[in-house]
Amino acid sequence: MEPVERTRGARPLWPAGAVCGLVSAFAGLAVASLAAVAVRPESAPLTAVGGAVVDRTPAAVKEWAIRTFGTSDKPVLTLGITVVLAVLAAATGVLAVHRLRTGLALAGAVGVLGAVAALGRPEASWRDALPSLAGGAVAAGVLYLLVTTLRRPRPAPGRPGGTWPMDRRGFGRIVTATVAASAVAGLAGRRLGAHGSARATASRADLVLPPPAVPAPPVPAGADLPIPGLSPFITPTGDFYRVDTALVVPRVDAGTWRLTLRGDGVARPLSLDLRTLLARPLVEHDVTLTCVSNEVGGPYAGNARWLGVRLADLLREAGVRPPSEGGPADQLVARSVDGMTIGTPVEAVMDGRDALLAVGMNGAPLPFAHGFPVRMVVPGLYGYVSACKWLTELRLTTFAAYDAYWVRRSWAQQAVVKTQSRIDTPRPFGRVSPGRVMVAGVAWAQHRGISRVEVRVDDGPWSPARLAAADGVDTWRQWVWPWDAVPGGHTLQVRATDGSGRTQTGTRSGTLPDGATGWHTVTVDVRPL
Repeated sequence: MEPVERTRGARPLWPAGAVCGLVSAFAGLAVASLAAVAVRPESAPLTAVGGAVVDRTPAAVKEWAIRTFGTSDKPVLTLGITVVLAVLAAATGVLAVHRLRTGLALAGAVGVLGAVAALGRPEASWRDALPSLAGGAVAAGVLYLLVTTLRRPRPAPGRPGGTWPMDRRGFGRIVTATVAASAVAGLAGRRLGAHGSARATASRADLVLPPPAVPAPPVPAGADLPIPGLSPFITPTGDFYRVDTALVVPRVDAGTWRLTLRGDGVARPLSLDLRTLLARPLVEHDVTLTCVSNEVGGPYAGNARWLGVRLADLLREAGVRPPSEGGPADQLVARSVDGMTIGTPVEAVMDGRDALLAVGMNGAPLPFAHGFPVRMVVPGLYGYVSACKWLTELRLTTFAAYDAYWVRRSWAQQAVVKTQSRIDTPRPFGRVSPGRVMVAGVAWAQHRGISRVEVRVDDGPWSPARLAAADGVDTWRQWVWPWDAVPGGHTLQVRATDGSGRTQTGTRSGTLPDGATGWHTVTVDVRPL
């Protein structure tokens, strides 16, 4: 179909063409979202494309995004994809006004791209392609309807035999009807998706955690120093950091959740539901978790009281032996309901530390954002090699045979948490009054503990800080150092020594491939407030 020749003085067609593209894209996304309800949330086009972008983004770019946007990195990514899609949709509509077949082909190609992205997601099946394909077909169909209506001439009033290049009134009616129908489809998708989420929410609300067979001892007196600006010893659940790849937080129904245990060296494969898991002896343990993406002095560390089943007991019940006892598997691969895989050394899980299949956090069931109904917690290892959330499968294998998700993206196969310390107060580039200033922060070296923290000013001699009481070796430890501050600009630095006697290095390195190193440095301005 050739474009209609525009008469003298008529309005250009490209603005209406852009409207055609945007409205058709809205219709396609609404239908695709509705269709995704019948498949799974991860198959929705925006989620699938966003996940594909995350999977294929170089590690250095991911680190930049985390540093720049923090926990808002996923909303920023979704917004960026939406903007790009809107621009592409508008351009497709303009193109379709002049080259209809090419525009329709481009609209359908966007649907195919979404389907390919969905098929590339972990745990995907052929059904995951259906929402994007349906959305692409609807977008192309709506685009055809709008453009042909736009290009249908109508008689020009007062000009016998003359025509205008478009039927504006008919075009407006179709646009309005299409937007309304798309909004209804989108709302239906949200309502149906919310219904599934409501079941999961209700299952969490109804869950009553049994009391621990091995309760954690009370936090020692003096472990939580009353210093303004200092991180609390137990991180409130709402403030606990979250770093993962899930654009949509999985909301798992506790009533349908299952965990399977299989693989090399598993003599007796297991399949457990939540009720069976909770019938086992539960252990309560305070553990500090740290993300490998945490820069020196960064916020991605938090301390919580976890409740769960000892993972080593479960493995031994299945007949698993660690490599030190002749077992054939040295890697335990945990799989999330969204397909994420995390590989953990079997030896670390079974060496006596309280590695848990956690069901509770700070006295309540796990929040959805932190892995409800079950996640892993292994003291002493960075989260990307130990802390699988929304857990659904455990498989025994070897590091030589299988690379988990992050290992395939340039991170180390194994990563013990490095000794780190952080100045919480005073804040970087802050202003303080001359005189006595309480410099305070936290230090951590999970599964080794902290034995000493030292602070220095302007590259001067190191001075020992006062340590708060210790709550075992698996949690961070608060510290404080009184500083007699004199006017001027000053630089504060901190370093820690772990329970094995090793002092953290001052050599600065980035987070790749197994965690950052260096001393946290804070510059402050001392002058009367």
